[in-house]
Amino acid sequence: EVQLVESGGGLVQPGGSLRLSCAASGFTFSNEVMYWIRQVPGKGLEWVSSISSGGSTPLYTASVKGRFTISRDNAKNTLYLQMNNLKIEDTAMYYCRRELDSSTGQGTQVTVSS
Repeated sequence: EVQLVESGGGLVQPGGSLRLSCAASGFTFSNEVMYWIRQVPGKGLEWVSSISSGGSTPLYTASVKGRFTISRDNAKNTLYLQMNNLKIEDTAMYYCRRELDSSTGQGTQVTVSS
């Protein structure tokens, strides 16, 4: 059974940082392209970032480029999203997703507020 468990969200002031983690199990994590996506209540899902199976060629949506860094530790079956210089508009539920079948975790809430 595929399982994706996100953690690391919380409340942070504008300009602050958070590091999200996604623990994966039930599949060969090191073979899979992985995504971070986010959703604001009342809006659709937004793709944030993706990373290849080997960790090269990260991609980012324009609004987070230069502030967010996606990474992975294949030995630990874990995906990360380092978020720096957070803005109020980054407030959302963040999910990790497996590209192959769109399996998605339960999400972790990020709230940026002064």
